[in-house]
Amino acid sequence: MADDDKDMLVFLADELDPAAEQEETAAAVWRVLLVDDEPDVHTATKVALRNLDIEGRRLEFQHAYSDAEARKVLQQEAPFAVAVIDVVMESDTAGLDLVRYIREELADAQVRLILRTGQPGYAPEISTIQNYDINDYRTKSELTQSRLFTSLTMAVRSYSQLCQLEAGRVGLEQILDATRELSRPSGLQQFATGLLTQLCALLRIDCDGLLCAALHPATRQPYILAAAGQYSNWTGKLLEELPEGGIRSRLEQSLQAREHVLNGDIGLFFEGANGQALAAYVNIGRQLSELEQQLLEVFCNNMSTAFENLQLYLDIEALAFRDTLVDLPNRNALLQLLDQHSGEQHTLALVDLDNFADINNILDESFGDAVLQAVARQLCSAFSEQCMVSRLASNLFGVYGPDVEVNPDQIQSLFAQPFQVGDGQTLRLSATTGLARAEGRCGKDLLKNAGAALKQAKRLVRGKHLYFKLEQSRAARDRINMLQMLRTALSEQHLQLYYQPFICLRNRQVTGAECLLRWRTPDGQFISPEDFIPIAEQSGLMVAIGEWVLRTALRWRISLQDRVADDFRVAVNISQVQFAEPSFVERLLSILRETGVPRHQLELELTESVAIENFDRLKSKLQQIQAAGIDIAMDDFGTGYSSLSVLQRLDLNRLKIDRSFISGEKNHDSFDMAKTIIAMAEHLELQTIAEGIETEEQCAELLASGCEEGQGYLFARPMPEADFIVWLDAWPGA
Repeated sequence: MADDDKDMLVFLADELDPAAEQEETAAAVWRVLLVDDEPDVHTATKVALRNLDIEGRRLEFQHAYSDAEARKVLQQEAPFAVAVIDVVMESDTAGLDLVRYIREELADAQVRLILRTGQPGYAPEISTIQNYDINDYRTKSELTQSRLFTSLTMAVRSYSQLCQLEAGRVGLEQILDATRELSRPSGLQQFATGLLTQLCALLRIDCDGLLCAALHPATRQPYILAAAGQYSNWTGKLLEELPEGGIRSRLEQSLQAREHVLNGDIGLFFEGANGQALAAYVNIGRQLSELEQQLLEVFCNNMSTAFENLQLYLDIEALAFRDTLVDLPNRNALLQLLDQHSGEQHTLALVDLDNFADINNILDESFGDAVLQAVARQLCSAFSEQCMVSRLASNLFGVYGPDVEVNPDQIQSLFAQPFQVGDGQTLRLSATTGLARAEGRCGKDLLKNAGAALKQAKRLVRGKHLYFKLEQSRAARDRINMLQMLRTALSEQHLQLYYQPFICLRNRQVTGAECLLRWRTPDGQFISPEDFIPIAEQSGLMVAIGEWVLRTALRWRISLQDRVADDFRVAVNISQVQFAEPSFVERLLSILRETGVPRHQLELELTESVAIENFDRLKSKLQQIQAAGIDIAMDDFGTGYSSLSVLQRLDLNRLKIDRSFISGEKNHDSFDMAKTIIAMAEHLELQTIAEGIETEEQCAELLASGCEEGQGYLFARPMPEADFIVWLDAWPGA
């Protein structure tokens, strides 16, 4: 008999050795499902494969004698490595139906399938293997013992590889899920707790023996950041306080060596930014497989990245909600608290340090920083934990809390005593405070109300306090409404210019005109410039309005070319805000080129408030304007900031004497001041023009004092364009 014949499976084999059949092993096994309607086939297969050992694991058989019975087994039993299936059983296609059920309905892509049949014609080999992911297809006559050994071995190894791949895939999915979960903004302790949870899921263990340690940010001593299960009461303890030395040493070893320790109980290391580190202890109770070690390595790398990202987020959050100079919550943090809690019996106080700019200017900014830190310390010590002390701006602090604590008496008492600044230095400070009661308002409204009270207090009672009143809110709303109306007026050309002539006091000739901005509403009402100009300046709208005024006045001057002398000048008022624009001179010259007006026909009127600006920058701009051939007048002289030394250093053409100094018949002291200004201007070789002339007596006295020009009701009131032309034609000196 040939060797192949000797190796032929005999399905009517001798009975199995009872001892062998009952043999059990504690080691892991490969589970094999035998599906065949012939009992002898089951017996013979077990006999043939009883000594087969694949990768150190024996085979364990489960038997089914029909398609229906096999389906029940598959539903109830643990996964199988291999299923050996007869094609023809209770029907010609029963085996193929079972294969379809396994692959499609159970969606089991891992179990390896071996088909065998005694009637090959019922199942074409190629189409069967292609359609149903079958590892092997044999006729029963082909399945010698050696071929069955080979088929089973290849199938089991294929199954093992698939399981490893699937475990790796699942593990990687868990790692990705963990990375996404732990990358979300959370506190460091939340991160550590989540880390332990994800470790349990990855290693398929209970969260009963896990700890996470970190270096304390203040002491740099290792402590338990998070713990689970039996160790949960250890959270917050230093490692040196732990009763279990093995756990302590394992965590210390990971933190000190800055690497994983995978022998025995596991110590994992996670590196963050700026030298920060976490270490996790896992009491796994078994040896890690090679795949688990690989997955752990990937997991730790990803968690280190998530840890670093968390630290970056916490740093950004600190910048967003904390003032680093004084280590207090900032405006964002205060608003967040106010939106979350606006108690009926709570008050917000805004505390503004008086004259703080002088401290920075006279001393230096480092000393100013020390002052702010001293104030912050004093405020924090004066209020309980029920209150939030915050820094909102340079020298502006906020205090929010119960009315019984946050009140003017409590705040002002802080400033009754000198502050300790730096190394033993003392400094007396004062503060102006605006307060607003919460009364259920949202954060922004409460902050706005306290701000309105502070603004009013700084204007009326500097160094003291004011509570917000509803009238202030109405006034604020009125200002907002006026600003909206002003924007509309500019865009829809509701603004207009009036003109008041300049008169030579000696011969009564018209020498020029000042253009004055007027706002007439659609209902015919005039809004005073004193009301809307400050709003325009504060909102930034004044720059656009100023350019409109300049362009409109110059076009008007062009229209007068045939009616007035060449030296007739149009004077345009320039606000401090407009003049302070870096591109002011460039824009001015551009508008002149655009309109075609000769430069000597334009005069700019600046108020004394421009002297507040950086002097070097101011002088440079004035020199550029003068170099371009444009005259400059100082408007309302004598009421503002100018001094003789300032005038000597500035390039000016004339001084405009404020109308308050002209009423000589009523106040001789005032008129004497006008004479002094005229004399000073003459000394500085500056021309003078007086405002507010209403009588011939005033005109005569100004002329006798040396004043060249004047304007006022004696000559003409401010007029629209058309009325100015009528007046000009009728003026005797024209």
